[in-house]
Amino acid sequence: MKKIEAIVKPFKTEAVKEALAEVGVEGMTLSEVKGFGRQQGHSEIYRGTEYTVEFLPKVKFEIVLADERVQRAVEAIMRAAKTGKIGDGKVFVTEVEQAIRIRTDERDADAI
Repeated sequence: MKKIEAIVKPFKTEAVKEALAEVGVEGMTLSEVKGFGRQQGHSEIYRGTEYTVEFLPKVKFEIVLADERVQRAVEAIMRAAKTGKIGDGKVFVTEVEQAIRIRTDERDADAI
């Protein structure tokens, strides 16, 4: 099993969700997060005072899938989230050692 964490621009949330549904992803967790990468935030003027916004709003998808389904899900995320501009986001894929469904005590593949 693998865990996919995808951090994308907020306006791409629906497109990514729909792209994942098209490749058969049934469950996911979504969080509103803030962060920055190479773009280092930006400057804004509020009531005549300039200040730096270092942490930009992003959306983080978390999905746990069987190994054979990961590549299609990653490709769907990349296709849906890409604008070609700085700040499009990142996708991380990590190994999941164990998954347990609390309600039924199902384990690993049965739990996802």
